[in-house]
Amino acid sequence: MSDGNFNRSLLPHTQYGSGMRAGKSMARMKAIEAFEEWLRQEGETPGSEAFDTKKEAFRKILEEKLRQI
Repeated sequence: MSDGNFNRSLLPHTQYGSGMRAGKSMARMKAIEAFEEWLRQEGETPGSEAFDTKKEAFRKILEEKLRQI
């Protein structure tokens, strides 16, 4: 009779954790690409100080929000 303990090796393997990490990584990459495109449409020059500052600020906000998930 079981006492409530179980061996995790008997459970089916799941890729949920690695899938979540991969999804977050892809979402982060696409969000930064979209933000860069928006900055270009707003007239910012890639490589300029303002462009890089805004991109870095956006990346920090995005990292904070993704940590909350």
